[in-house]
Amino acid sequence: MSTKAPRTGRLARGAIAGLAVARAGAAQLSHHVQALTRSPEQAEQTEQARLAHQAKLGRILFAALNQLKGTALKASQLLSLELGLLPEGMREELAKAHYQVTPLNRALVIKLLRQEFGQGPDDLFAQFEPSAFAAASLGQVHGATLASGEAVAVKLQYPGMAASIGSDMAMLRTLLQTFARGSDSLPKADIVERVLVDIEAKLAEELDYHREAEQLQWFAQALAGRPGLVLPRTFAHLSSKRVLTMQRLLGMHLNEWLATEPSQAERDHFGQLLFDTFLFSLFELRRLQADPHPGNYLFMAEGRLGLLDFGCTKQLSEKFCVGISGAWSAMLCQPCDLDRLQQIYLELGLIAASLSKADFREQLMPALAETLAWQTAPFAVAVYDFGQHPVMPRPDPAQQRLAVNFLQAVTPELPYFDRAYLGLVLMLKSLGARVRTSNQWIGPSTTAPTP
Repeated sequence: MSTKAPRTGRLARGAIAGLAVARAGAAQLSHHVQALTRSPEQAEQTEQARLAHQAKLGRILFAALNQLKGTALKASQLLSLELGLLPEGMREELAKAHYQVTPLNRALVIKLLRQEFGQGPDDLFAQFEPSAFAAASLGQVHGATLASGEAVAVKLQYPGMAASIGSDMAMLRTLLQTFARGSDSLPKADIVERVLVDIEAKLAEELDYHREAEQLQWFAQALAGRPGLVLPRTFAHLSSKRVLTMQRLLGMHLNEWLATEPSQAERDHFGQLLFDTFLFSLFELRRLQADPHPGNYLFMAEGRLGLLDFGCTKQLSEKFCVGISGAWSAMLCQPCDLDRLQQIYLELGLIAASLSKADFREQLMPALAETLAWQTAPFAVAVYDFGQHPVMPRPDPAQQRLAVNFLQAVTPELPYFDRAYLGLVLMLKSLGARVRTSNQWIGPSTTAPTP
């Protein structure tokens, strides 16, 4: 296996981006030429061709980002979780951007530690494992032991990540602009741009391990009174902007734990912990751990749940949290309180004031109906079996285009909320957990939480 770090040279990365733009342009031209040859009666073939074209563009984009690794691959992961932003065929291709990286070799590990602390691993730790036990798009994690005998996890950032953010995001913008030409499947350019600006800012935050340590300490204090939760301690003297040393928790990740064939009661216990922690973080703390990756949780002895990786967090406004509570409560009413729902969407800036009540009810809501039903189904009953929760519905392409046309803006908190909630639901579905979902914040007779 090669042990080279992700490419950071501007020429190499630019060549990859240029080739992707050329391939995307050629694909667009071919698609338009073929569309001109179809008659109006060939509507089904036209729609199939549209979906195939979207998937092809997604493959072109993913192929480029996967070669670049690092911040480009992480941006691909985040973009794939922006539900409803990209055409489904493109989003599914980007969703393949799992943590596929080549580990650093020992020489690069030693170099990084010397740059940050002036000493190598043998000087800093009583024992240091040269092979990483976990890897992600921006860095990797090594096991080590302190002089005191305490086991720690040492997170090391890949070289050149911070320097590549600007060029990688510029490439993404160019590619999406190429994809958008002649397409009615992407939102307005300013909406896409706001999402990309937010992704760029969050990448910069994730590359600052000082900030991650601060977030980890903040959540540890805020969740200290919640039984069953464990967050690792950090070691400031062995941490820097590119290195984070934490207490190493003992436990199993989701798939390992499920392989032990836990009882239904054990599944329900951890499911309840996950669910309650999400709602508490959303409505009480108004701050989310917004990376839905299952590797960020450890199933520990005595029914404890370890929470890891606070590189991606989001502070939420009171207005947004009240809006989510009110919107979902309105949807759970029988019948749905559409007037209240439209007002909340307007207050959150999602739709324009010029959108008529008739268009909201007869066009936008039918386009969103399946997704909204999927989101709110767990709250319609007191105890919900997530093992029976359906897969997230694939949006009908025509309805997605309709919803995109009505979308006025994306409030900054929404993508993080969507990612966190999607991650929660997928975790609970994998667990097959039965969870008490009745709560004080969401329900047909619920009033919005007050500060």
